[in-house]
Amino acid sequence: MVAVTRTTRRPIAGRFARVNADLFAGISVRDYQGALAWYEKLFGCEPAFRPNDVEAVWEVDEHRYVYVENRPDHAGHALITIFVDDLDARLEQISSRGLSPAEQETYENGVRKATFRDPEGNEFGIGGPTE
Repeated sequence: MVAVTRTTRRPIAGRFARVNADLFAGISVRDYQGALAWYEKLFGCEPAFRPNDVEAVWEVDEHRYVYVENRPDHAGHALITIFVDDLDARLEQISSRGLSPAEQETYENGVRKATFRDPEGNEFGIGGPTE
């Protein structure tokens, strides 16, 4: 789980320097219309924008985006995780829209993670601290 900030810092050995950058995480799908419906349930809203006829983009935080793209040959292989400070509230909201996590885990350090799988097998995880 990587957090991107809008600050500039000196490079840390073995890591990218933090820079001003927008993050776009892509999910390839076969059934574009089906994916739109599923991700609208996950995010609780319509896409923020649609740059063309085969892509839809949701802004999950300022300068942080998740998009689905009709790319049948690459579908089903995405692994994305976001980290939030209100995990239980988000899981309740998603559940009220008809989706349930395929897995839920708690790591030794207390971090929790719920993993959702879209109909094509892409994984979208939502993690958060123990409350």
